Amino acid sequence: MNYRGVEVITHLGDITKLEVDAIVNAANTRLVMGGGVAGAIKRAGGKEIEDEAVKQGPIKIGEAVATTAGKLKAKYVIHAPTMEMDFRTDAGKVRLAMRAALKKAEELGIESIAFPALGTGVGGFPKAEAARIMVEELKAHIDAGSKLKRVILADISEEQVKEFQKFVNEMLS
Repeated sequence: MNYRGVEVITHLGDITKLEVDAIVNAANTRLVMGGGVAGAIKRAGGKEIEDEAVKQGPIKIGEAVATTAGKLKAKYVIHAPTMEMDFRTDAGKVRLAMRAALKKAEELGIESIAFPALGTGVGGFPKAEAARIMVEELKAHIDAGSKLKRVILADISEEQVKEFQKFVNEMLS
C-alpha cells in the first residue's frame, strides 16, 4: 500500500531480520530488555543494545530514545515505552509510544522503519485495538509531513498481521 508517497507494508515474520534504518522496541520505562520483542531484539542484536538503552533511562511514556542496533541489519533501535515496570499498558500509552517512535524517526532523518505490535505481547493489549491506534497515528504522522519512505508493521502472529492489514486497507486507501 502506498499512502502519500510512503510505502506501508504488513509483514508476517521476525522483525529482527528486516533491513530497515530502524526497528522499534516496545519498551518499558527503564529500557530493560527482558521478554517479548525486546528480548528478541537483544538476543539477535546483542546485549550492547540494552546496555546503551539503559544508560539513557529511565524515560517517560511518550518519550523515545535511539541506540545503535548491534548485529541487526538496522542502523538504530528506537525504544518507545508502552508500560512502566508494572507491565500494564492501555490505549493512551500505545498511542503515546507510537507518536514518540515516529517523532524520534524524524529526528534521526530515517527513511525506513519497522514496528512490532506495540503493547500486545508482555503488555497484553488487544491486537485489533493496537493495530487501529498504530495505523491512526501513522496516518496522522504522514499527513503532517514525513521523511519516511517505507514503514513495515511486523509481527510473528498471523492474527496480528491480519489486523494490521485490515486497518491499513481501511484507513490508508
